[in-house]
Amino acid sequence: MKAAIYSRILESEQQKDVQLFFDELAIQKIEPIIFKDYFDQLKETIHLPADTKTFSISEDLTDEIEFIISLVGDGTLLDTVTLVRNKQISIMGINFGRLGFLASIGREEVKIAVKSIAKRTYVTDKRTMIHLDASLPMFGNVPYALNDFSIHKRDVASMIKIHTYLNGEFLNTYWADGLIVATPTGSTGYSLSCNGPVVFPDSGSFVITPVAPHNLNVRPIIVPDDNIISFEIESRSEQIICALDSRREIVSKDVQLAVKKESFDIHLVRLSENNFLQTLRNKLTWGLDKRN
Repeated sequence: MKAAIYSRILESEQQKDVQLFFDELAIQKIEPIIFKDYFDQLKETIHLPADTKTFSISEDLTDEIEFIISLVGDGTLLDTVTLVRNKQISIMGINFGRLGFLASIGREEVKIAVKSIAKRTYVTDKRTMIHLDASLPMFGNVPYALNDFSIHKRDVASMIKIHTYLNGEFLNTYWADGLIVATPTGSTGYSLSCNGPVVFPDSGSFVITPVAPHNLNVRPIIVPDDNIISFEIESRSEQIICALDSRREIVSKDVQLAVKKESFDIHLVRLSENNFLQTLRNKLTWGLDKRN
């Protein structure tokens, strides 16, 4: 069995956990294929097999690779989505960081997680993504996101007007600093921090959430994900910012934008005893009361 390993950087306090992870891969006879930039950081401090292979781009991930394992946190896992694309490679996130909604497997569960892959006792969740169509070339050959698409005003510019349409029918004009269209997976991310609702991963919906709206009666709205959501922008600035997850581009305010459900899904691996409700309770401390 082969598994690709991806991370951005090796922190000194993570070395013990990372070594434990690679040791367990060896015990379970899982061959690691490590992202080249990460491997260059590991090779001086982490004991790895002498014949360890590396990869650099999406095209290096061949059909013989069944999993890609993301180490550290949610932001790192979002990077793996741009590498996996429409390949039939499942993604497992191990969290060495802080919150971790996507990378929900904790550092104390590393051995269990690796064993679950080797023995195939894991659970796979299918997650929908959002696709961007634009009148200008944007985001290269990865115009999609797992969490959200967002439009923002540029720097210290005045608020912008975002005319928004569902399948060509006018929905609303948002006078705001920006607008987020989140997938169910992304509903616990940026959208949640802007008072958007939490949506179950299999709900088949998008969440449209304004960022600092000027009109206080404007609130987030949930729409079915079979809608095409399009936008026209008015701004005193000549440019706006568009984002897909953590990737951003500055474009002309005259750009025509539309988002829809991506034609393919990704598959997130979790341990059988973990589920979405448990993640909500653990990460948001729901159900905990100091009076108890």
